[in-house]
Amino acid sequence: MNDKKYKCLIVDDEPLACEIIESYLVKFDDFQIVGIVHNAVDAFQLLKNKRIDLLFLDIQMPKITGIDFLKSLQNHPEVIITTAYRNYAVESFELDVLDYLIKPIAFERFMSAINRFYRNKSNNRQELSNKSETDIPNYFYVKENKRMVKIEFSKILYVESIKDYVKIHTDNFSVVTKMTISNLEEKLPETDFLRVHRSFIVNLSKISSYTSYSLIISEKEIPIGRSYKNSVVSILGKKGI
Repeated sequence: MNDKKYKCLIVDDEPLACEIIESYLVKFDDFQIVGIVHNAVDAFQLLKNKRIDLLFLDIQMPKITGIDFLKSLQNHPEVIITTAYRNYAVESFELDVLDYLIKPIAFERFMSAINRFYRNKSNNRQELSNKSETDIPNYFYVKENKRMVKIEFSKILYVESIKDYVKIHTDNFSVVTKMTISNLEEKLPETDFLRVHRSFIVNLSKISSYTSYSLIISEKEIPIGRSYKNSVVSILGKKGI
């Protein structure tokens, strides 16, 4: 068993909802489901005995609601709410949940929540400084056709916008996925990546040379947009590239 995997608990009184979440999670090889329970009381017992990194929590359940259960926990893991009700969103986010998914949950929306989990882990590097580097996510997933593709930040050369899609160029392959370049930009570590044009994001460590109007990555000339010019040249100069 791989202890590096993120441990997940699904809490929902609807068996079909549990099956859907489970079918989504198995597409990601770094998550492990350690329990599926149908009420908060059983969830509480499991949380006492197992390490849980990510909790999928329904709201309307027998015995105690998901909201009341969450309030009862002194220190809770990352929580993604899964519910058919929209009117608990504000109260849920006040309890510091990671995301709020409305049933029926589309896979693309689920994937967005998972990427938010990865991003949150990356942003907490200071808190995780006592852990090994392998515990800090250095990748994310995108959907290409019907498969999930793992993208390592360090392998990205540059990202290219193609209308409603982006093409991610890496050291070994390219992936085309339906996403805006602005949405993808939010997933990338801002210390390592830079938007240089409305249609291009580059990995700063992959730049071999540049001028005030373009830069070179792996023999590819990438334009620097007019509105980006001053900030790009300034940032590259400060980094000594």
